[in-house]
Amino acid sequence: MKISEGLLKKMEAPSNKIGELLLAHTNLTEGQLNEALQIQEDSGRLIGEILLAKNYITPHDIVKVLCHQFEIPFMADLKIDDIDPNITHPVPINYAKQNELIPILETEVSLTVAMTDPFNFDAINDLQELYKKEVKLVVAPAMKIQEAINRIYEKATSNIVGSLEDEFEEGLDLEGPIDILDAGADEAPVIRFVNSIIFRAVKEGASDIHIEPYDRESVYRFRINGVMSEILRQPIKAHAAVTARIKVMAKLDIAEKRMPQDGRIKIKIAGKDVDIRLSTVPVQTGERVVMRVLEKSNRVLQLEHLGFHGKTLRELDEMSKRKHGVIYVSGPTGSGKTTTLFGMLDRIKTPDKMIITVEDPVEYEISGVSQIQVNHKIDLSFARALRSIVRQDPDVIMVGETRDLETAQMAIEASLTGHFVLSTIHTNDAASCPNRLIDMGVQPFLIASSLIAVLAQRLIQTLCNDCKKPHNITPEELKVIGLTRLPSDATIFKSEGCPKCNWRGYASRTTVAELLLITDDIRMLVMQKADAATVKKKAIEQGMSTLRQDTIYKVLRGITSIDEMVRVINEEEEG
Repeated sequence: MKISEGLLKKMEAPSNKIGELLLAHTNLTEGQLNEALQIQEDSGRLIGEILLAKNYITPHDIVKVLCHQFEIPFMADLKIDDIDPNITHPVPINYAKQNELIPILETEVSLTVAMTDPFNFDAINDLQELYKKEVKLVVAPAMKIQEAINRIYEKATSNIVGSLEDEFEEGLDLEGPIDILDAGADEAPVIRFVNSIIFRAVKEGASDIHIEPYDRESVYRFRINGVMSEILRQPIKAHAAVTARIKVMAKLDIAEKRMPQDGRIKIKIAGKDVDIRLSTVPVQTGERVVMRVLEKSNRVLQLEHLGFHGKTLRELDEMSKRKHGVIYVSGPTGSGKTTTLFGMLDRIKTPDKMIITVEDPVEYEISGVSQIQVNHKIDLSFARALRSIVRQDPDVIMVGETRDLETAQMAIEASLTGHFVLSTIHTNDAASCPNRLIDMGVQPFLIASSLIAVLAQRLIQTLCNDCKKPHNITPEELKVIGLTRLPSDATIFKSEGCPKCNWRGYASRTTVAELLLITDDIRMLVMQKADAATVKKKAIEQGMSTLRQDTIYKVLRGITSIDEMVRVINEEEEG
């Protein structure tokens, strides 16, 4: 258990009362207390800090003494079996563990909560807001509260999990989209359990669901706003049934457990179409399952709403008016590349232009745009679709991903014959794109003559406006963002956490980007097969704002935090 400075300060007055309580309720001796009081007089340190440093008392002793001092009930042991798991539902397990608390009794007018720190007023206020009731406190040891959290939250789902293996049905009719909200009480527990996991993922805005088998349990994790967080753990005996149910939903072979499989699940949640891309791989303890959640939408966000601003936005506007050439958007998987491409198409789309896309999968269905879905089962690849698209005489072509030589060559050749081509590519930064194409086998002179620009981007979390708090920046943090002092108009904020953001401290995500324009100087470097560092250095000299600089801009304007900048943007990206 950690003891905060705030708790230690609570022990400081009146000192004679504290001394009596320490002697009465701990193993502290008068000699040890007098020694600590003498050190306090000489150094001015907190009495509790001194006693802890000398190992005369424990953190547990401090909590007991404070309970006596402020007449707060202390429970050395929690009767976990008497706690109703249903009363913990409003409190996320991560929040309960972080604040070391658990609700233990609820009446019509009050909620009794066991905590390790009865002076954690932020958590108390949060609970009052969640339950709309008076919060009564009891204090318990940290070890007991952590044990209660683990057992109670596990019990909350055990009624479903306990019979998964026995009640799994292999012959379920799953033709057409499944409306998971139609799940009735008479359905097999495995069906209800899987539906609840998917429903929760969609509700919380998760982009991925990970189900990972280990020796004794399966761990369920969501990726929300690019950050992985553990949701729950289940006994390993239920893993095979859950995996089989998911594979049935995706029409995969449930008997094949030795080979990786890929599939797709189409579901409806509250009338919304959700497309789930499924991937299974065999690991030592079972099959690992990852589900990419894609909520189908006809709404395309404008570039301004995606986070583009200033010079980068103006240059993207100018490029959207081009008649031919190639623009690549680069970044890792899940960095919003396709969303940005559609934001650009939204600017380009006019009645006098014919636009065709080839995608895998089709994430946005856009009126006025002809969209082709890649289908590897019938050998309809990006390259093959591109070959047919060119014969359709489009003005604008969007290729979902350039991953091989054939696709790259066809995209570049299309641009050289009067088409405007947009595509994505996997590189760490904008300057690495030409070298990536050269590595694929594309001739440098073709790249130099067709490439207009490369936009590299990442997604960073934006602070929750309801709970973010101003932060006094430290010298170390100033060094991290590369400044000697803050601009006069800058305010640094840090994440806190509240019910609105589900205690994460962050609300959504925004784009940070760098735009490499292919100028004559850059074109010459590409022809010479110059390395990415040389290309980047020249681009910065010509005014390119890097990913790191764009992130610093958003930190200084209170959009994101320094911690998020450190998490997403690698230090060496500045070069």
